[in-house]
Amino acid sequence: MPEEPNAEDPRGGADTRADFNANASDAESQREMRERVIRLVFGGDTRRYDEFIKALSDATPPDVDVILRGSAVTGHKFGTDEPFDGEGPGTSDMDVTFVGGDMVMLFREFHIPGVHSAPLSDEHPFASPTLAPLRKRLCEMTGRAVNLQATTSLVQFLRDWAMDQPYLVLVHKPKADDAKESAD
Repeated sequence: MPEEPNAEDPRGGADTRADFNANASDAESQREMRERVIRLVFGGDTRRYDEFIKALSDATPPDVDVILRGSAVTGHKFGTDEPFDGEGPGTSDMDVTFVGGDMVMLFREFHIPGVHSAPLSDEHPFASPTLAPLRKRLCEMTGRAVNLQATTSLVQFLRDWAMDQPYLVLVHKPKADDAKESAD
């Protein structure tokens, strides 16, 4: 179980981003999930996976992480044993979430207004017009639906703590100041 948030965060609030990243720090499980995603989604082609990650990274500002949840990570649908792509190639989608930063500001449909967006998906095609070209590109790259969502670090922390669902960290973009400090 993740540690409780640190109320002494110098940015003025709980340091849920650090807790989120700590939960994803199990290198072995991250490696296993990445290998599963490469096998299931990209047919074992690491180059295609790397191109997908680059497209996401290029579209992701500093202070935002990008995670993948769902059957692409676990190998089966939530709550069932139905395998990923159980109805044929390309029939399972990918659930990509931008965590932190101001990514929720790019959405206009929400599950929790201003905090946790509805996914830009076939069911919500106008949830984020700004991210629609990225979604289209990712869908073309994978040959399947790629749903894009945004949430705050706090919501991700609470989901992780309450639901204990596995996720793969696809992109980690520290704050610009943090990246500069680690380069020095």
